[in-house]
Order: sequence, then structure tokens, then C-alpha cells
Amino acid sequence: MSHQPVGIYIAGDIIMSDNPGEAIKKWRLIFGLTQTAIATKLNTSPSVISDYESGRRKFPGSRFVKKFVQALIDTDLERGGLVINLLERQLLKEKFWLAVLDMREFSEPVPVSTFLQAIEAETLVRPPSGLDVHGYTVVDSVKLVLEVPPVEYVRLYGGTTQRAAIFTKVSTGRSPMIAIKSMSSVLSIKPAVVVLHGIKPEAVDPLAVEIAKRSYIPLAVTNLPIEKLIENLRQLK
Repeated sequence: MSHQPVGIYIAGDIIMSDNPGEAIKKWRLIFGLTQTAIATKLNTSPSVISDYESGRRKFPGSRFVKKFVQALIDTDLERGGLVINLLERQLLKEKFWLAVLDMREFSEPVPVSTFLQAIEAETLVRPPSGLDVHGYTVVDSVKLVLEVPPVEYVRLYGGTTQRAAIFTKVSTGRSPMIAIKSMSSVLSIKPAVVVLHGIKPEAVDPLAVEIAKRSYIPLAVTNLPIEKLIENLRQLK
């Protein structure tokens, strides 16, 4: 997807919306396109677009959202990219950082076994052999939910998808895994490993474990004090 940050933002806004049809219509209008124009780009009929927008058809699914977002971007670029440029300047705001406790890219890839050992993590879904971690993000899950729009959750990935996402203050781990599943189904990106902090293995929701297994995302838990966890991560090169 060209202009990926904006594309991720738009796709996230659609799939995390309580009314995806209204979100589709909103973005079509923001880009100044008629139902006929976007339907032509998608090789479908205007009535299909109308049905999605009105809710007469149920949520279109990840494949349609990908194509829809790319059609918006491609059309705008053909017109000079005015909307894209505006979105890149204005939409990706800084609320995300309210929830971030630490975020870093490693200078060299770190074996996932070394990474998990550094934070004294217990594995629930084992990582594949040879997996490396290129960076990590530690977030306060409560602030993430209360302060950060869901469409910005994808910023957990930073500059690489080979990143560990560490969620603090979780109760069962269900919500983070559902959010990751939703985003990865549309954008085909997911963290290299997910770590739930401050929770015992037996308290992790079975659904969270099942999502991790089906999505091939290693899942681990740790109860290392957060200050010590960050200190240990900072010592990794």
C-alpha cells in the first residue's frame, strides 16, 4: 500500500468503527469521490458502494477495505495528492505517545529467545525457531484504550513489523489480541511477539491464546517490575 501510514490510518478507522458503512462514506467524501467514481476504480457498481454505505450489506471484509483505501489513495495521487498530503500533516497526531512507556529500535536484530529471557517472560505460544526481534513498544493498556483512537494502534509497530508489543495493566489479554487480529486481517501486518505484563499465565483469556495460535503470533507473559523490564530492554543492543 503506497503512503502506508495514511492507508493504515484510514483502514483502521473503517474496521474499528461501530458503523463501517458510515466510515466508508466519510472517507469517500473526504477524498471528493462520487459513488460512481470509486465503484469504477473498484470495478464494481455504484449500487454496491451504496449498499455498503447504507448498511444494506454487512461489513465488506478485509479484502474490500484494502482495495477501497488503495483506490482512494491512487485517485488522489492522480489529482496531485492534495488530500494525502493534508492527512499526512494533520491526521497522525501525538495522542499515541500518551500510552507509550518505552519504544526503541535495536541496532541489530535480537533473537526472540534472548529478548524473552531479558524480561523473564513465560511463553504461552512458542515462537518459531530463528525469529528475531528488531524493536519493541511498551504501552500502558489502560491509557491506550482511554486516550488513543483505535486507528492509531498500528503505530505500535513503529518502523518495522518485527517488533515486540508489550502491553501493561492487562486483566486477561483478550482486548489487545482482538485489536491485533482486526488490524492484521486488513493490513497484513502483525507484531513479531506479544507480551502481556502483570498477569499470571493462568489468568490469560483462552481466546487471546487461541487468536495468537491462529495468527501465528508468539505470546508470552511477564511479571517483572516495569522499571526493571525497561531497564533490561535498554541493555539489549
